[in-house]
Order: sequence, then structure tokens, then C-alpha cells
Amino acid sequence: MSDEGKDDDKKTREEFADAVNMTAKQLREWLDSDESKAVGQKPAGGGESTGHESGRHIVRILEKKQADYTAGDYAHMRKVVGYVARHSAQRPKGDIEDTAWRHSLMNWGNDPLK
Repeated sequence: MSDEGKDDDKKTREEFADAVNMTAKQLREWLDSDESKAVGQKPAGGGESTGHESGRHIVRILEKKQADYTAGDYAHMRKVVGYVARHSAQRPKGDIEDTAWRHSLMNWGNDPLK
């Protein structure tokens, strides 16, 4: 891998670490909750939401050694960073503790109350 590719991967890891403020254990427990499963865009006909599926991938990334990250993991990390940045900018007014907005972010590994 070129130095530029290594630098890009390093930047991705840093941005991902900033965006994801939940541990693998916290995220796994959250994903098991009814609140987690109730939010997010689901495919036509039902099934798992995009954010919930993303959360499961984030758990797998968090549980891996950095040396074992795949190109798909890096692509997902960049997707997570973008989602968290976009969604965070849409913060609603008032108490956010029990909002779908917060629950959606938590599916992506970011708890805005942390």
C-alpha cells in the first residue's frame, strides 16, 4: 500500500474513532433493545433497518484488530463518519434522551448524550 493509502486509512480510523463513542459491548446491548429496532429506514416489506445493520457491522469492526480491517470495513467506517456528521447536524431542540433522532444515531455507534 502506498503512503497515501496508509494516510487515508489512518484518517479514516481517526474519524471513525471520533464518530463512534460507544463500545462494542454497549452497541451490541443497544442493538438488542426494542428502541433500537423501532427506528430507521427499513426495506420495503419490512426487515432490518439500514442503521441496525450498520450497527452490527460497527460491532464487528470494533472487535477486530486493526491489521484485520478489510476494504469493506474502511468503506463502512467512512459511511459511518458521514452519517454521524449529517445526522448530528439535524439535532432537534429540547430534551433528546428518548427521541428517534438519538436512537438512530446510537444504531450508528454514536450516543449524543456521551
